[in-house]
Amino acid sequence: MIRRVFPDSAATTIADSYAQTLCQRTNERSNAPWVGLCMVSSIDGSTVVGGKSSELSSTNDMAVLHGLRSIADVILVGAGTVRGEGYGPPQTSGQRVGVVTASGNVDTTLALFTGGAGFIITTDHAKIADGVDVIRAGGDNVDLSAAIGRLSEMHPSPSFVQAEGGALLNGALLDADLIDEINLTTSPLCVGGSGPRVTTGAADHTTRYELAQMVIDDQTFVFSRWLRNR
Repeated sequence: MIRRVFPDSAATTIADSYAQTLCQRTNERSNAPWVGLCMVSSIDGSTVVGGKSSELSSTNDMAVLHGLRSIADVILVGAGTVRGEGYGPPQTSGQRVGVVTASGNVDTTLALFTGGAGFIITTDHAKIADGVDVIRAGGDNVDLSAAIGRLSEMHPSPSFVQAEGGALLNGALLDADLIDEINLTTSPLCVGGSGPRVTTGAADHTTRYELAQMVIDDQTFVFSRWLRNR
């Protein structure tokens, strides 16, 4: 059983709870692509167990991820997460996957790229193999604001971008104030260790979000949606 506890109390489903972005639900207006971050973390703040997020996840958490993926135009993910989580071609027709790397250290022979869905977001000087679509933005570090502003080079109408980590990419997005909504699953586990938080490497600052929705399932996974207070 899945129950919404905020903004009201009612039985619901994951599909209904994540059928729209918060931009669509609240009728927010955005000329730039709307960026949503989707992550899972333990109660004690880790986003991985043994280097992978799958140990924290559940069937409903994966339903959240895939539900939001299904309505995204572009998936944004760090190169390390692509390697660690085994990203392949997307299931949604026409969807593109932007892999962020400052170094250019990406295996472009993966099916993600050979099938034409994947593209690279990198710096002006990183070496990238021929035959792969590339957005170059930034000198020593990737300029994510500029890169997201140029996503129309890779997709005809990029209205919703789903960011899926890792923590360093999330931190860079937070520093640039690019995250419009956060979709966070809290797993009912404490895992210890020294795993990364949802964001890593960001400067100290306070960026205010408002709770838009909270759902709890019968395994006591908590699914919260947070809207940037601009």
